[in-house]
Amino acid sequence: MNTNPSRIAYSCYYSRTRDGEQFVPEHVFSYQVAGRLRLNNADKTYVFNEGDLRLIRRNQLVKFLKEPLEDGVFKTLSVYLDQEVLKSFSLEYGYQAETGGKAGETVLKLKTGPLCKSFLDSLLPYVQGNLLISEDLQRLKQREAIMVLLQAQPELKDVLFDFREPGKIDLEEFMNRNFHFNVQLKRFAYLTGRSLATFKRDFEHIFHTSPSRWLMQRRLQEAHFLIREKGKAPSDVYLETGFEDLSHFSFAFKKMYGVAPSKLVS
Repeated sequence: MNTNPSRIAYSCYYSRTRDGEQFVPEHVFSYQVAGRLRLNNADKTYVFNEGDLRLIRRNQLVKFLKEPLEDGVFKTLSVYLDQEVLKSFSLEYGYQAETGGKAGETVLKLKTGPLCKSFLDSLLPYVQGNLLISEDLQRLKQREAIMVLLQAQPELKDVLFDFREPGKIDLEEFMNRNFHFNVQLKRFAYLTGRSLATFKRDFEHIFHTSPSRWLMQRRLQEAHFLIREKGKAPSDVYLETGFEDLSHFSFAFKKMYGVAPSKLVS
C-alpha cells in the first residue's frame, strides 16, 4: 500500500520474497520495519535488517531483494527527498555541500538513534491506516526528515545539498559495470552526462555497434557464463542479466548460442 502522492511510502506484504531493479531519481530515507532488504549496485551488496535506517542517494541504479523472515512479514517506510524541497530548504537555511559532491556510497547506512527512529515511528499511524496525506502535510514531513537527518548526522549536508547533475564520465567503463540494468537508453545517457544523441554517437565510436545490439550480446554472454560456469538456473539468471521475461531471454539465448539455456550443460 502506498500513500498518494508518493513522497511518503509504506511497503507491507507477507510470505513472498520479491526481487527487481529500479532507477532511484531522488534521495530516499528509509526505515526497515520488518524483514530483510538486499540492495546491489554494480559493485557492492548492502543488507538491511529490522530496525536499520538507510539513505539511498539519487541518480542510482540498484537491484533489490525483499525478504520476509520467520514471521513472514516485510515492511519498509520511506520518505522521498526530492530536489525541489531540498533546494527550498537550502535557500531558507543556508545549507550548501562543501565536498564538491564526491561520489561516495550508493547507499548509506545511517546511525540508529532515537531521533530518527521516533520521527519515522510518528509516520506509521498515517501510512498503516492507509490515510490520504495532504500535500502540505507531506511537504512538512519531508522538511522534518531533512532536519532530523542533519541533526543526527550533520555531514549528510554534503550529500543532500549537492545539486549537480551527472557529469560526463567514461562511457566504456560505466557500461561494462552496468549493462545488466534493464533501463532505457536515455537513462544510461543521463547517468553518463550525455544527451541521447551524444550517447549513441560516443557508444558506436567506442564499441563499433549500436547500444541495443551490444547490450543484448553482453547480457547473453554474462548469462552463458553464469549458467555454464556458475551452475545457475535460467530462471535465476534472466532478471539478473537485464531481461524482462524468461521466454524472451530463452529465445534470444537460443538464437545466439544454438541451444536453449535449460539445455546448457556445465
